[in-house]
Amino acid sequence: MSQDLLANTQYAVNKQKTCVVALTSIKSATCNHKNSRSNSNYKSRHNFILFKRKREPFVFVIMRLNLKAVLLCLTVIVMVITCAVYMRCVEFTFPQDLVKRWDRRLYAVGNADLLHDQIDGSDDGIGGIAASDGVNLQELQDIECIINQEYTVHCKRDGDNHEVYVPFSFLRHYFDISGTMSSPASPLTTIDGNSDSQAQSKFLWMHSTAKINIPKGKYDARGVFMYFENYNVEIRDRVKCISAADGVPISTQWEKKGYFYPTQIAQFALSHYSKNLTEPEPRIRMLENVDSVQANWLLPAKISNLTRIWHPKFNSSVIQYETAIDFDSAIALREINQTLDLVLSADFLLVTNSSSLMITVENRETKHTYRVHYIPVDLLLSVQDENIYYGLGLQALNKWHHLTRDLHIDVQKGLALDGPKKSPIRVKRTDLRILSISFLGVGFFDNISLSTYDHMANFYDAAEWLVNNQDQHTGGWPNPVRRSLSGFAELKAGWLSAMGQGHAISVLARAYWKSGGDKRYLKAAALGLKPYRVLSKDGGVLAHFMDKYFWYEEYPTTPASFVLNGFIYSLLGLYDLNATAPSFIANEAGQFFQQGMISLKNMLLLFDTGSGTSYDLRHLSLGVAPNLARWDYHATHVNQLLLLATIDSDPLISRTAERWKGYMFGKRAKHN
Repeated sequence: MSQDLLANTQYAVNKQKTCVVALTSIKSATCNHKNSRSNSNYKSRHNFILFKRKREPFVFVIMRLNLKAVLLCLTVIVMVITCAVYMRCVEFTFPQDLVKRWDRRLYAVGNADLLHDQIDGSDDGIGGIAASDGVNLQELQDIECIINQEYTVHCKRDGDNHEVYVPFSFLRHYFDISGTMSSPASPLTTIDGNSDSQAQSKFLWMHSTAKINIPKGKYDARGVFMYFENYNVEIRDRVKCISAADGVPISTQWEKKGYFYPTQIAQFALSHYSKNLTEPEPRIRMLENVDSVQANWLLPAKISNLTRIWHPKFNSSVIQYETAIDFDSAIALREINQTLDLVLSADFLLVTNSSSLMITVENRETKHTYRVHYIPVDLLLSVQDENIYYGLGLQALNKWHHLTRDLHIDVQKGLALDGPKKSPIRVKRTDLRILSISFLGVGFFDNISLSTYDHMANFYDAAEWLVNNQDQHTGGWPNPVRRSLSGFAELKAGWLSAMGQGHAISVLARAYWKSGGDKRYLKAAALGLKPYRVLSKDGGVLAHFMDKYFWYEEYPTTPASFVLNGFIYSLLGLYDLNATAPSFIANEAGQFFQQGMISLKNMLLLFDTGSGTSYDLRHLSLGVAPNLARWDYHATHVNQLLLLATIDSDPLISRTAERWKGYMFGKRAKHN
């Protein structure tokens, strides 16, 4: 501002003030003297005006300072009132676009389906929290929850009800619980069978998602093995494929290239045996058996030929064929158009290395086709573009081979091998359709069929593997990979497992009974008892607890680890053999079973933590923290005890099973 303008402004202000003072003085003089003006009053008034003019710059400064103070005070008052209203008045909220929305994905822990949106597709718009008990979610305040003075979690607070809402994703991880949203139609949304009249989605809080299987009666050594009819060993991610040469699973659990894991092979057999007893008869579609059913095989090339003959060496009518080695010359059965019934069975003999069986399968959704080849080479599984190769082994040449293949599993394992490792491509069983069956090279075949399943063929494939791969010196089925358990000495390749022994004996005992007394199975089962007599440190599976109780080790560690579930599985194998074998074998199996049951009853409560169970007793062997069993292993403990309670009436077993079952619903042992 220029000096002239400042001077003019000051002059105008001074003039106005002077006029105000002068008018005031004149009005006062008029009232006191009734229009008389003396020279003395005029002089006094004139002197006062002169005095005020001399003090005008100082007054102006004072007035400017007072105006700033007033404005500052007003600002402070407005801020105090605003904060008081926000903190105390529950009816006041900021607009939603000014409040940071709680993003539950920031707290996601574990599986993605544990805290997903409502199944019916509705969304409450505030991060998946549903209003309940009259809580207005718009009034919840963002706060920080300090967890054990170590870290913080974003929470919500309801001032009226004095409640704090903690993200379930945090609770799940902290308390090892589970939960998911359920649609109104779900039977899980009712309590005690009472239906809810209000159709709404509900949040299902579960302390454990593991399943308890209540036995339907006394355990039968010839019947269903535990609850294994629910097992699907072949679809597990840690199963690389089902070997085409042996018909048993190849495991990748402890070695990525794949190996034969006796425990898993026995579980595969017990699963299919149990399914055969619990599922309806399969649908079977016979495509070719030479005698009563003859298919229309296409011969695309002049050099390809097919003849139905009686072969005296095979004592059967068979098809003899010969083609070139290229796909176009293959003899083929086309227009099969088969869905759902995807289990192929075939008897064939391949004469040359270039001979093979090829199945063409189409994905009905994507229209993508896959060619699954079974070839006489030493190969587990290989994939090249749309071609999936399974090796039958060189021993398959000039030898009749009965093949049972689930084509859905074979396609899926091929896609998993060729696809991304973290999220392999998945194909549904209902999406696949068989287009054609083809033979290449030189060979013979017979009995081509498709069915929904062939459980007993899978069972006997595994039983044969156990007979053919038993160590005749030790009587065991050695594990061909190393195994490391934290704190224990490493188990070198070739170690035996009491769980594997027990499972294998359970398979062989059933195979012996089901086959009508095939002594090969009985002999292998009896030889499988030998490791129960040998200490684990000497290559067997026997350990001692406190130099008093006998224990059969799932992992023969040093020192002993005393794994509970593997021990009980080994007991079931002994019980199965005792119930099915002749007395001279059954007696020894029964003796091992009884001494194991004595140990179990005296050591069982050592596994009880008051809120769950321990997987093993390493806290006693190594003097470390307990190795707590996760819920699926805890459920296995409960299921095993419930099953043993149908064999042994000791109330300790049934009472312990019921208490442990309660732990799965959040119950705890009483504190002092």
